[in-house]
Amino acid sequence: MRFEAKTLEEAYTKASEHFNKSISELNVKIIQNPTKGVFGFFAKPAIIEIEEVSIPKQPIEKENKEEKEDEIEEIKEISIEDVVNIAKKEINELFELSCFNIDKIDVKVYDDETILFEINGEDSALLIGTEGYRYNALATMLFSWISQKYGYKTRLEIASFLESQEEMMRKFLEPTIREIEEKGRCKTKPFDGVLAYIAVEILRTEFPHKYVAIKKNRHGESYIIVNDFLKKEE
Repeated sequence: MRFEAKTLEEAYTKASEHFNKSISELNVKIIQNPTKGVFGFFAKPAIIEIEEVSIPKQPIEKENKEEKEDEIEEIKEISIEDVVNIAKKEINELFELSCFNIDKIDVKVYDDETILFEINGEDSALLIGTEGYRYNALATMLFSWISQKYGYKTRLEIASFLESQEEMMRKFLEPTIREIEEKGRCKTKPFDGVLAYIAVEILRTEFPHKYVAIKKNRHGESYIIVNDFLKKEE
């Protein structure tokens, strides 16, 4: 399914809301990067394509099943340490061609299923962007690359941005968590940029058996609802 918007961040938000999943849980392919054009003419929107993984209902032909098993087995033969080495080499080669003044990117094992990318340096704040939009876009691209090719998750840390934001958000959500424990449901105040995605992941971890989703109000602001039912709330 394709989503179109003025910016990649808006396209990511549309996809996340449509599937009711964090953008990091979806297979994202950028079909077209947005351009401003010249004096307002020839502008191009951002277009992304989402492929949601589903289990086929019809029987799988033996030949196709064997091919899939071979592909899975091939991925398993690549250890997470090997993927770390490949990713470290390729991402540093990529950023050497950029205009950003950053230190060598460190890539290492975060846990058994996750690879950590750490970026520091003079221009690291520029990679975060206003309201974390660049951070969110870069995190999504890294996840799509590593997840689709090697089957591992990713975690992006830029100048301790993610860690500090998560710590701040956990403290901020403490009253919200207590309210959900008492009432079973909640609707948060609007969050800016990447903070909405950080908040929704924390609440999904706290309440794995509840419906937790990002919604938009009439002003285009992102807020989160938590309840026991798969229904839309405004």
